[in-house]
This record gives sequence, C-alpha cells and structure tokens, in this order.
Amino acid sequence: MTIDDLLAREAIRDTLAKYNVSGDRLKVDDYAACFTEDGVIQSERAPGDFIFRYEGRETIRAWQNRWLSREPGQDTVHKASFVRHHLGTCKIDLTGPNTAKVRTYWAAWTDIGPDHCGVYIDDFRKVDGEWLIALRRVRKDWVSPQGLFESAISNTDG
Repeated sequence: MTIDDLLAREAIRDTLAKYNVSGDRLKVDDYAACFTEDGVIQSERAPGDFIFRYEGRETIRAWQNRWLSREPGQDTVHKASFVRHHLGTCKIDLTGPNTAKVRTYWAAWTDIGPDHCGVYIDDFRKVDGEWLIALRRVRKDWVSPQGLFESAISNTDG
C-alpha cells in the first residue's frame, strides 16, 4: 500500500463521515457536496415504503431540502427528536487512481436506542482532488419494531 493509497482511503472515510454528520444535522449543502454532480442515491432491496432514487447533486439537494420544508401543521418527517447514524466496518477497495468501491455498515440511533441499520454500497470517484460518492445504494437490513424513523423516506418523497 502506498502513501497515495492511504491518503485516498482517509479522504473517502472523511466523505463518509461528512455525509452522515451533514444528514443527521440537516446541513443540506454539505450533504449534497458529498456527491459528484451526476451522483445517485438509491435504496436497494427495499420494501415499498423505503424505495427511493435521486439522480444528480441538485436533485439530491432538493430531496434533502424537503426534510426542512414542512408546512405548518403538517406531520413531521419522523417521530424521533434526534437521529445519529454510526458507521462501523468499512471496506475500501481502490479500483483505479480515481475510483473506489466501498462497503460500510451503519446503524441509526434515535430516542429509543437502535432504530434501524444496514449497509452503504458505494462507488466513489475522485473529482478535482476530492473523493465523492458517484453511486450510493442504501440497504436497510433491520428496523426496530418501535422504530421512530420508519416514515422518513415516504414523507420526503417528491
């Protein structure tokens, strides 16, 4: 492994952390900046209420803005007072000087404790010196029967 490989892996880990912190804190611009201009985020092997696909940084930004733009009196996006996504095992395979395949386990915690968990399956691409998500497939493997976040995706569908 070279120094460039180590730097690439650390930059990818930084983007992974920025994505989760920005998403949890509803920092929409920072969240969208984690993706390439043509980036895609989509669900994988998902039940009907968790199916989504957003293509392009601006479309992803608009989707995230819907988390913020609730009409007065309209239901909240989810029932949790906080959401914290925690990253676990992360396998980074550099597939070229500007590309990588990444698989990361994640777990989301809310007011009830563990709420839901799964895996991010990512294609990363280096653009202008930054490692960004070109394709993110979000697989949800488990949801607590008391889950507070279950309605979140369907409540932000455009």
